[in-house]
Amino acid sequence: MDKIDELDRKILNLITRNARLPFRDVAEKCGVSRAAVHQRVQKMFDNGAIVGSGYQVNPKMLGYDLCVLVGIALTNGRKYTEVVTELDKIPEVIEEYYTLGAYSMMIRMFAKNDKDLLRLLTQLQCIEGIAKTETLTCLEQGIGRALPIE
Repeated sequence: MDKIDELDRKILNLITRNARLPFRDVAEKCGVSRAAVHQRVQKMFDNGAIVGSGYQVNPKMLGYDLCVLVGIALTNGRKYTEVVTELDKIPEVIEEYYTLGAYSMMIRMFAKNDKDLLRLLTQLQCIEGIAKTETLTCLEQGIGRALPIE
């Protein structure tokens, strides 16, 4: 991955704060042309500096009232890839991390209600390679942001 320069940082700073900001406005604030901004953004997508784009939808508006973090202990570390493949088949699982510490993996997922959570946890615990799980219910997200661009 190529390093990003000062102009890339300026562009990222603007578009990560407001993804709907027109390239025309970004170009004006950075003192370059729209074409330059477009080319820089495309290059950052291509080299992996920008890894996603889109809108975030409030899960509650889709009927998902519970957000949970689940610690997963594996029966064997070699099962990791197989377990991730199975987790990827569960749409309510939105993030997965391979971790050090008490658990081999941590996931974040959403459930519509307690009954739906029970269904999901039962589904998780039936995945070959998962030894045990521990579920933490998220009551509120106090911070949700991207890393600062300096």
